[in-house]
Parts: sequence; structure tokens; C-alpha cells
Amino acid sequence: MNKTILAGLPVPALLFGLLSLLAPGCSDPAQTAPPATEEPQEEDRPDFANLTRYAADNATLPPREAGDTRVVFLGNSITQGWASDDPDFFTDNHFVGRGISGQTSPQLLLRFRQDVVELDPDAVVIHIGTNDVAENTGPYDEDFTVGNIKSMADIARAHGIEVIIASVLPHTGFSWRKELGDRSDTIVSLNQRLMEYARSEGLTYVDYHAAMKNADNGMDAELASDGVHPTAKGFAMMEELVLPAVRSALQSE
Repeated sequence: MNKTILAGLPVPALLFGLLSLLAPGCSDPAQTAPPATEEPQEEDRPDFANLTRYAADNATLPPREAGDTRVVFLGNSITQGWASDDPDFFTDNHFVGRGISGQTSPQLLLRFRQDVVELDPDAVVIHIGTNDVAENTGPYDEDFTVGNIKSMADIARAHGIEVIIASVLPHTGFSWRKELGDRSDTIVSLNQRLMEYARSEGLTYVDYHAAMKNADNGMDAELASDGVHPTAKGFAMMEELVLPAVRSALQSE
């Protein structure tokens, strides 16, 4: 190797010189060297948490009137469908629906400040876990899911927001993840962890699962025609369960 040619060159040039000796055809760094670190373009930055979904709604949400309370329902397609299918339930009770179809607990955590804290609610209902178990954004890890929910609760309490943790609804399987098979026991285990956490921290826990499950730890068609998303009857049952939970949480303020 000709040391006099390479001595004193900057490290990138030195590396290129070594490569050029091994591959004579690669002699022009301007043609072959990769570009310097490049700022990704907008299209290369996916909105993983879908922060844009409620950005406009949040900006135009009217301020609360004196004496009014506000409760944010944060979740996935179940929460999104609930607010869409029964808007009067949300409007009449000063509830704000912030559900996004397909989302998992890390996505909710990423948008928690924008879609909960900055709306200045008195309480938040955190209802998430179905899509974690369905592995929508990666392999399921119970500790990871529980940790994300705990982090959301920590953020809420740091801002004086009462926390209501909702159990994952009973499901025996997922039509979009049939290969996962029956994960009803996985959901039972997750709910047990969430209930224990809520009790240990003095948080309100609403147990949809216990009230809506069938003998197989799933939901009958009258409550969820596809086994996952509640029907009008299913949502009506959830409303009967969550209203006392909200009242209890608000009384503890």
C-alpha cells in the first residue's frame, strides 16, 4: 500500500482511498460516496400516532362554561365508533371522544398531551389494549402495554386529571389477525393487571369485560356482531357502566 498517497487525508477520504485500491473502478468519490446525513422529507415522516386526526377539532373545541365538567374518552375504533354512533351520549354528558381506529397503547401515549391534557378535562377514560393484543404495531408484550397505560395515568394525574381505566372488551379472536387464534386468556390477564394497578393507585376502574363476556370470554353477536366492535346494545351496556364510574371519579376531585 502506498502510504505517502493516503497519509494526512481526512478519515472519509482515507476510507475511500482504501476502497479504491481494492476496487479500481471506484475512483471518483463524487460519483460513489453516499450523501451526507439528509433531513427526511415530509413524506418520509409517517404520523405514527395520527396527531393530525383531531388537531382541527381540538383547536375549535369550545371553552367550558362555568360549572360544566369535561371528560375525554381516549381509545381506538371502539371509542371512535361509540362517539360516532351515539353522539348525544357524548354531547349531553360533556364527553369528548378521541378514539382512532386501529390504535395501540404507544400511539395513545404519544398523543396524550395533545388529545387529553391540552383539552383541560376533569377526567379521562383510558380504554386501550385490543389492538395491542392483536399486534397491530408489533409483538404483544403485556408489561409494555401496562407500562404505557401507567404512563398515561401519570401524565394525567400530574395535571390534576382524574383517571378512569377501562377494561379491554372480551374478544376470542380478531378478523384481521386470524393467525393469532384465540387470545381471550391474554385479555383476561391484561385486565387483571389493569384492575390491580387501578386499585393500588386509587384510580377508578370500569369493568366492561365482566359484564359483557360470554361463556367463551368473548361477546355474543347481539353485543358485537363481529366479536370486537359493539353494537348499539353493546354501547348501551357500556354507557350504563361508565356513567357511575365517571361520577365516582369526579366526586373524588
